[in-house]
Amino acid sequence: MILPLPAHEAGGTERIVVDLSHALDNLGHHVTVFAPTDSNLDLPCDGALPSLAWYQAGDTPVPPGLPGVLEAALLERLRERLDEFDIIHCHGEFFHAALLGTYRARSLTTIHWRTDELDRQLFFKAFPDLPVAAVSASQAEAIPETNQAAIVPHGLDPARFAAPSATPGAGNALLFIGRMTDQKRPDRAIEIAWRSQHALKLAGSVDPGNPYYFEHHVAPHLGKDIEYIGAIDDSAKRSLLAAAPALLFPIDWPEPFGLVLIEAMACGTPVIAWRNGAVPEIVEHGITGFIVDNMDDAVAAVAMLPKLDGEVIRRRFVERFSAARMARDYVEVYRRLLADADRREPVQTA
Repeated sequence: MILPLPAHEAGGTERIVVDLSHALDNLGHHVTVFAPTDSNLDLPCDGALPSLAWYQAGDTPVPPGLPGVLEAALLERLRERLDEFDIIHCHGEFFHAALLGTYRARSLTTIHWRTDELDRQLFFKAFPDLPVAAVSASQAEAIPETNQAAIVPHGLDPARFAAPSATPGAGNALLFIGRMTDQKRPDRAIEIAWRSQHALKLAGSVDPGNPYYFEHHVAPHLGKDIEYIGAIDDSAKRSLLAAAPALLFPIDWPEPFGLVLIEAMACGTPVIAWRNGAVPEIVEHGITGFIVDNMDDAVAAVAMLPKLDGEVIRRRFVERFSAARMARDYVEVYRRLLADADRREPVQTA
């Protein structure tokens, strides 16, 4: 973790780490979280330096190598305490695998990004003994069998989301939440809103690596009925979701999970999502939203939104995607990994 916990704005990984840690604590497990020193958790934390956000807020320019330094410093704190923990659950990128060494058998790594690209494939090849948890069956397809430890879908704390009101989605404006990129396709959301004669609110940061996309595919369409809000925090996200008749999720890439889908469900808000990546594993067509394959289907789904029940959507979230369920699933994986590690360790003789 190089962002503070909890995350202030973007940070799906950070939200999962926070909710999982609290849920494990609620189950009676002793949890230590390794995170930047400006984190604010009511759990035991260990850190070496402040977060990237802390340095970015200062007056000194942030060099491109700083994230690597922050990760290395945090991993050093972990290295010094490796033998204190029964299980080490990592949510970082790559370097922890080398640091763990013989402790890999007593570790679990959750991958929060796609697994089919070259970097991850080389990573798995270099560390075939690293137990990996996928967050969806779709994501797991590209994880080698030697690494696969489990599939554990994400979960969130229902207490952070208000139950749907008697008149959910009373506003007319559809909602898009995500980075302004060609993977998330806010341009599709704009077309859906225009064709269905709805207003649209767009929330999310402009991708710093590809500002061209926003400038040429989003900005020219902004106006009275198409509003760009920018990056938002959790509180604003919950308010927007609760007021929207639907969340549009018109992705154009193999989404490993799609955390905003279950955030919408937690608010009782239906989703209209393209059939891609993990979407069919999360969205229950005709119950929590609609899965579509093209623009015509998406526009038709907008007209069918009144048929969905916000209370049912919220109930399905609690049943399938709560942090408590996620924590119970992970505990089962932890116990199996520890039992396997104990069987493989040589018997000590006098």
